[in-house]
Amino acid sequence: MRLDKFLQIARLLRRRALAKEACLAGRVRVNGRTAKPGTEIKAGDVVVIDWGHRVLEIEVVRAGPASKAEASSLYRVLRDSRQDLSS
Repeated sequence: MRLDKFLQIARLLRRRALAKEACLAGRVRVNGRTAKPGTEIKAGDVVVIDWGHRVLEIEVVRAGPASKAEASSLYRVLRDSRQDLSS
């Protein structure tokens, strides 16, 4: 499954176009390498999404179609760190 489609189906990013933009901006890595929107995702891959103040690291459990209720079962969160900029 394509990375941009996976990010949308897993409800990690709201729209596929937004997922594509994030990939093209270099904010998404798969297995340590900067990923393009068409990068093929499979079970066991580690995806890191960097949004500046937040870094989300997930492991793909299953790459395939899912309903809204099953979206969170497609991945396992390895790390979710947020940086506080109030200081």
